[in-house]
Amino acid sequence: MSPLHACSKPDSHPSRILVVDDLSDNLFLLQTVLEAEGYEVDTANNGSLALSKVEDSPPDLILLDVMMPDMNGYEVTQQIRQNENVPFIPILLVTAHGEADAVQGLALGANDFIRKPIEFDKLLARIRAFLGFC
Repeated sequence: MSPLHACSKPDSHPSRILVVDDLSDNLFLLQTVLEAEGYEVDTANNGSLALSKVEDSPPDLILLDVMMPDMNGYEVTQQIRQNENVPFIPILLVTAHGEADAVQGLALGANDFIRKPIEFDKLLARIRAFLGFC
């Protein structure tokens, strides 16, 4: 999909995605792929920074790694869902594990999950489905 066909909000601004991962290589790869599709991408390398960014300027969607030090993706998800000052934001968990991670994440308020290694066609399809602007 070329940036000319990328999903955007009705006001014609690109949808903004917050990518959260403690590994800089993963952040760079996901940012590169998503920006090539026409999305605006912000990144955070830990859960605390992600929460701060969500509160300051809520994104349209969060792509959140489960396994991070200090504050994992489950804790980030739970804190976002418990914060009454944050609007509803779709959260897609990224996990190297299986169904157990998915079930726990969904129970805490995540909307979907994708397994590592990431199949980018599937990831992009899920993002477009959640943003609903295609």
